[in-house]
Amino acid sequence: MLRNTAFIFKGKAVDIKKLGRELNVRYVLEGSMQRGGNRLRVNVQLIDAETGNHLWAERFDKAVADLFDMQDEIVSRLANALDAELIAAEARRAERSPHPDAMDLVFQGSSWQNKGLTPDCLAQARSFFERAIALDPKNVEAMVGLARVDAVLAAGVMTDDWSARYTSAEATLTKALSLAPNHAGAHFALGAVQMFTNRAAQGIAECELALTLDRNLARAHALIGFAKVFIGRGAETEAHVYEALRLSPRDTLAHRWMLHVGLAKAQLGDDAEAVIWMRRSLDANRNYSATHFDLAGALARLGRLDEARAYVNAGLALDPRFTIRRYRDVTYAISDNPTYRAGRERLIEGMRMAGVPEG
Repeated sequence: MLRNTAFIFKGKAVDIKKLGRELNVRYVLEGSMQRGGNRLRVNVQLIDAETGNHLWAERFDKAVADLFDMQDEIVSRLANALDAELIAAEARRAERSPHPDAMDLVFQGSSWQNKGLTPDCLAQARSFFERAIALDPKNVEAMVGLARVDAVLAAGVMTDDWSARYTSAEATLTKALSLAPNHAGAHFALGAVQMFTNRAAQGIAECELALTLDRNLARAHALIGFAKVFIGRGAETEAHVYEALRLSPRDTLAHRWMLHVGLAKAQLGDDAEAVIWMRRSLDANRNYSATHFDLAGALARLGRLDEARAYVNAGLALDPRFTIRRYRDVTYAISDNPTYRAGRERLIEGMRMAGVPEG
């Protein structure tokens, strides 16, 4: 809704369904502000204009002295939260459509990605993105989604053809950027592929470019932090991840960001801190198999073998084909930095002690 249009309704009781019809909008973002002493509270909620149902709500509390910081934080967190909420809402709407168009299929594919980074969820996402591209071969959002599926399968050690997945993802993103050179998400995804294929400096530059195009892109901050692990500077990772979490604390990828910090701590030889962060990652999402194996490796190095073996079993339940051989192949292809590889080798030794199959 345009700002001037919104002010027409300021202070008035509004029928959300009627408003949606009059302005031809599907969703309405409603907010209120209260001040108490030197504190300011802002309540925000997203409403489905068709049904009147509340889809999402958030509250922000800040000191009045930090008013401008608060404004920036609200905008950033809204942008990230609404992205996930609107994808889910549009996917539900698309499911009811007898003749979905390309964007309906993109929303459904994105919703499956957000449900979990598991082989099954990613396979579902792939099918929707491929159908979208079949309907609209120049649909950039579908291309970026498809490339992300390939990249996540490879980076998550979920496939043996990981090298081909990265190659496919990069080709798809190159095509997407030829159609939409300023697409922040495409630059971010390309940066990820570059980082995971031993081109960390290029990947960081792509993510920085993505942030100039969309300063609220929390995932770019987190990925830059992970790239610092690849170049042996894991001590810098945590600060980047905290910035990502500040912008998008409930992000569907937040569990991976916490794993990034855990891997950075393991690289620094602090296995106890690595375990804390990896447990936080699993608390946020227990369906990402790589976290179980990394945590098992860190626990084994602390001598907690029974716990480590339990996480190996949980990881194998999610990905029965996981092996140390695949893990080494995938992770060693990321970087030849000696500090990075030494950190990975420490975790591999722990995995071996915990009983991860050699392969």
